Amino acid sequence: MKSISRLVPVPLREIWKHEALDFSRWLAENLDYLEEVINLSLAPIELEAAAGDFAADILAEDPNGRLVVIENQLEKTDHEHLGKLLTYMSNLNAQTAIWITSQPRPEHKKAIDWLNETLPADMALYLIQVEAYRIANSPPALKFTVVAGPSEESRRLSSQKRNLSEQRRVYLEFWQGLLEKVKQRTSLHAHIKPSTGHWISTGAGKNGLTYAYVILQNASRIELYIDTQDQTTNKQYFDQLYAHKDAIEQAFGAALDWQRLDHRRASRIAYHIQGKGGIRDKERWHELQQAMIDAMIRLERAFRPYVAGLH
Repeated sequence: MKSISRLVPVPLREIWKHEALDFSRWLAENLDYLEEVINLSLAPIELEAAAGDFAADILAEDPNGRLVVIENQLEKTDHEHLGKLLTYMSNLNAQTAIWITSQPRPEHKKAIDWLNETLPADMALYLIQVEAYRIANSPPALKFTVVAGPSEESRRLSSQKRNLSEQRRVYLEFWQGLLEKVKQRTSLHAHIKPSTGHWISTGAGKNGLTYAYVILQNASRIELYIDTQDQTTNKQYFDQLYAHKDAIEQAFGAALDWQRLDHRRASRIAYHIQGKGGIRDKERWHELQQAMIDAMIRLERAFRPYVAGLH
């Protein structure tokens, strides 16, 4: 008869001794765990982000450039942390707040539900439970569960009625400027429309591969993004390209950031634009846009023969 093991709960403090120094730092580097349960891409901005005399555990942003505050609590939820969540949200002008806890109280679930029903539809609060389990002597496995969150229907209806936020208009203006410059240099992104999010992309000549410009609050990058919707194929393509790493980087003229991302479906190969700032640095937009376009032209040229040879 086959042996069947049991899932054994693992105390979170056994994995992370200190909430801020251990868990928050780990989470900032592994936000894809949250992305999978709330269906929202997150890009980390800062740990211990100042909010007046207080500090939010993690400050991030979503694909539309909207700020997201994350408050971590490895214990049972309490009023203090609910107050912190709202304080950080208001002081940092964040439109999304995520409260992570090991033990959500019913009263706090009801409070989050009420806030989602009361606040403007472009704001969202999540109450998420984190648990850990192991089988026999296996490493601990994490489980994130949404206990309370916004109503997708109310968000959708409200979203249709409201105008672009100021932040989205800023992104739109940045991409309009970049694409005007692109048309004078290359046809690669010349026929796509500007976006209100923090990236724009175009096909790389192979199904599932795109060349993307990405801009964040204080940083920017260009990248070859690999996502055919099939993880095995994505990793095979990445490995085929990585086999030519030296030749590609020599053709590009600089080292690249090769991110296989084994814990995720997609992979990326990026080049980070240094010393030019991000979306907040409007006075430097011109030189940033030129630097991004220069790098993108070199990136596409360096990868072109190897993308064509993928199989």
